[in-house]
Amino acid sequence: MAAAGGVSSDDVPILQTENLTSNVKSIYYSRTFLSIISGVVAGIWGFTGLMGFVFYFLIMMVASIGLLAKSKFSVQTYFDSWSRILIEGVFGGLMSFVLFWSFAYDIIHIF
Repeated sequence: MAAAGGVSSDDVPILQTENLTSNVKSIYYSRTFLSIISGVVAGIWGFTGLMGFVFYFLIMMVASIGLLAKSKFSVQTYFDSWSRILIEGVFGGLMSFVLFWSFAYDIIHIF
């Protein structure tokens, strides 16, 4: 059976490349921003060792849930796969997190 516009209900939705690229960039930028902010917060709160990394991954998990909620849990409408919204930019932001975490920790607790 054909749906409106002559597209059958079994077809995969078509994503425009420009929109997909824009959506992925917005995820990347938001994760980078959250990495910097969470690194500063972890440094100010005095997290050391494994506790800081647990804090980072909790923040990224909350960010993923927020992005899912923002997309109304219909990921296929805005992205080509679930991995884009769940893990895109997580490990790239880890370096920014560590940099700002150690910087804020040194300024607050060492000097």
